[in-house]
Amino acid sequence: MVQVDPENIRRIGSVLNDKGRPLKERFRALFTLRNIGGPDAIESINQCFRDDSALLKHELAYCLGQMQDKEAIPILIKVLEDVQQEPMVRHEAAEALGAIGCSEVKPILEKYLKDPVIEVAETCEIALGRLNWIEKKEELADENPYSSVDPTPPAASKDVAELKKILMDESASLFNRYRAMFSLRNIRTEESIIALSAGLKGKSALFRHEVAFVLGQLQEPCSIPFLAENLRDTTENEMVRHECAEALGAIATDDCIEILNEYLKDDKRVVKESCEVALDLCEYENSPEFQYANLLKV
Repeated sequence: MVQVDPENIRRIGSVLNDKGRPLKERFRALFTLRNIGGPDAIESINQCFRDDSALLKHELAYCLGQMQDKEAIPILIKVLEDVQQEPMVRHEAAEALGAIGCSEVKPILEKYLKDPVIEVAETCEIALGRLNWIEKKEELADENPYSSVDPTPPAASKDVAELKKILMDESASLFNRYRAMFSLRNIRTEESIIALSAGLKGKSALFRHEVAFVLGQLQEPCSIPFLAENLRDTTENEMVRHECAEALGAIATDDCIEILNEYLKDDKRVVKESCEVALDLCEYENSPEFQYANLLKV
């Protein structure tokens, strides 16, 4: 947790909660609060769940999960229980409860295992799987190169063909299919990325959205045609299309920018807003400041 004056945290929180600000500025405020951590940052994030942007609220829940602070648990439970919240927001709250990793939330996740919103029910199943895995104190098969708190650990296998078979097995549990997904991500070869991209044709919208998220982490141009196809499909679940847009923003090539500009006026608000945020990310990824920061890492 970064030590920051409470007044400065409140100032950043006021940017996050200001509906008059551009969405990209509010996202930057959110990520700053996530990095600061602590009760004041969590409270500023909590206040924003009253917003009318499903995209922003879903990101609030994601950040609370990544912070892994138990103080966020009551907030996330309230969001999960609120059936007036959009499905993608409730789903992210359930995933965040799994990310924090406290067994005390198992009863609430079990309560929503049969939620009428399938994405919420499936997320609770995966989150419970993660909590059970934590309780068994199993060791990770390998380190996560992305420093994210993933919904499941990676599978032990490094065989791309075997992992793809599990990934695409609709009869397997989502928990095990996610494990194959994260193992393919960690291999980071063109072969593993193409195998991963096949998951964008899976039956579960939740599953397809996670595949898109993982492809965004990888930031490899070979996945662009697959992500673009799902973004362009107006019959696709908006949660999936939003994640494809953000993944294209992370890859940030000229092709990605061109594709994202096509959907800046999409009929689905969450898709339109995702393209706005993704284009801002493209601008940052291609900025001299970002390129210089990357040079310093070498």
